[in-house]
Amino acid sequence: MTHADALVLFGITGDLAKKKLFPALYELTRKGRIDDMPIIGVARSDWSVDQLRDRARESLPEGVPDVVERLCSQLRYVRGDYTGAETFAKLSAELEGYDTPVSYLAIPPSLFDDVVSGMAAAGMNDRGRVVVEKPFGRDLASARELNNILHRHLREEQIFRIDHFLGKEPVQNLMVFRFANTLLEPVWNRHYIDNVRITLAESFGVDGRGGFYEGVGAVRDVVQNHLLQMVALLAMEPPSSADPAALRDEKVKVFKAMKAVDPAKVVRGQFTGYLDEEGVEPDSDTETYAAMSLEIESWRWAGVPFCIRTGKAMAETVTEAVVQFKTPPRLLFSEHDETPRPNELRFRMKPDDTITMTLQAKQPGTDMISRAVDLAVDYERALGGDGPEAYERLLNDALLGDPRLFARQDGVEEAWRVIEPVLANPQPVIPYAPGSWGPDAADAIVPGEHCWDAAQLSRRSN
Repeated sequence: MTHADALVLFGITGDLAKKKLFPALYELTRKGRIDDMPIIGVARSDWSVDQLRDRARESLPEGVPDVVERLCSQLRYVRGDYTGAETFAKLSAELEGYDTPVSYLAIPPSLFDDVVSGMAAAGMNDRGRVVVEKPFGRDLASARELNNILHRHLREEQIFRIDHFLGKEPVQNLMVFRFANTLLEPVWNRHYIDNVRITLAESFGVDGRGGFYEGVGAVRDVVQNHLLQMVALLAMEPPSSADPAALRDEKVKVFKAMKAVDPAKVVRGQFTGYLDEEGVEPDSDTETYAAMSLEIESWRWAGVPFCIRTGKAMAETVTEAVVQFKTPPRLLFSEHDETPRPNELRFRMKPDDTITMTLQAKQPGTDMISRAVDLAVDYERALGGDGPEAYERLLNDALLGDPRLFARQDGVEEAWRVIEPVLANPQPVIPYAPGSWGPDAADAIVPGEHCWDAAQLSRRSN
């Protein structure tokens, strides 16, 4: 892998650059990761390089002045239309003498064709790497079309599809915790695990972005990407080596082993009040909540349901994965023949970063009765620090040429295949009250008596 020697940011005057990319660049500058590297912004805005530097300063109000100025000194600016040959001629001139530029497309996917075609026409497509933001299509057909657009001028190894969720420390910890602890491997299969439940809940609504969300919905927004990636990390086989391709191969194998979702096993919901949001159609059927059960047809996971749910305007902001083990074959040490709570391993990512194992222990007293106890580790407190922010980590990986945490073409298309039936034949949305855990009908998605365990979620988030 060759380290990049220049960075090009298309759409540098936009919100993504202001909120995420400039803070990430600041941290990389502070840590000495991009010293002397030109950072060339490209946008349509009629700005000067001094105005761009002012935007960087505005984006970093709490930054150390010396570091901010170091970053600003590396900024350059090319103004122009993405369809204009002169734009890419000017950019090519700025990159004269640089062998491995990374071009970050912080622009809508509808402009990708214009940009990669313009780069190719200027002879810039035969070196370096290109980073593209999700969404990677709206369905399987559009994902394939988008991949075809990129592959007209770029090789797959040049394309880095960024999903910021994969850059989060707790998400990466799922993989490390699994494969760095040998005690888990013997029980990490259908013989010992009853089900896996993944929740990505947000207590806020669409925050005035109804017009955007109306064309997306919960399934496209987070299920096809974030939640399926979590499933892959929990379900994949150990990579055969430390090579980046080995990790990506195993994740794709999980997607290929997944059956396409049965729409009958999907619950779609919409919070009351969504229809009043600006930009939302009065008869909108867009889901702000989705719950479904996934099946992985492999030797390790056959018969184990992976249940996922996500929703807006819910009771808490919580992201977690719960692995529930099977109950013992005989009920001992229980009161009134009550079934003891099964062992669970809980990976909490929001609002705190903890790993909790729920076991049974004897209740104090004369009776031989067991009660559930939690053995918990606070990840940040135990290991010191919370690691880099997602965009800092992923931007640094793109500059290094490390593709491990980026999506690959076959994985993207397989993920769309899995959820395609939900998009093609959606169940009607069910209204749910803001501040709740979504439609009651979603409880039927999870087998057994514990459902999604909303009360447990609320207790643990406090």
